[in-house]
Amino acid sequence: MKKIFICSPFRGDVKGNSEKAARYCRMAYEEGCLPIAPHLIFPQFLNEDSLKERADGISMGLELMQECDEVWVYGKITDGTAQEVKFAVEHGIRVWFKEMLEGGMPDEACNGCNKDNGK
Repeated sequence: MKKIFICSPFRGDVKGNSEKAARYCRMAYEEGCLPIAPHLIFPQFLNEDSLKERADGISMGLELMQECDEVWVYGKITDGTAQEVKFAVEHGIRVWFKEMLEGGMPDEACNGCNKDNGK
């Protein structure tokens, strides 16, 4: 099963952005993938307003990313998103920029999640 790192904005409208991230995870799940979204987990125990804890959360997320097959990027590119995309590229992890179209569907077809990728 492909492991997909879900990359999307979190800060600002935390409630709305969390709901969007959960929808992105659902889409990956429905395509037969295992979604990984640290920004839905880490804020449960890390303080986003602490620069140290935010940096620690991003660092832990990058550790998880190394185990992922792909990174799916949604929404506006923020500082955190840019850092994650840069890390993925530097580590040879395929990055897909996904735009949401009206009606909530991504602009591209399945990336083949239900196919065995050899991992």
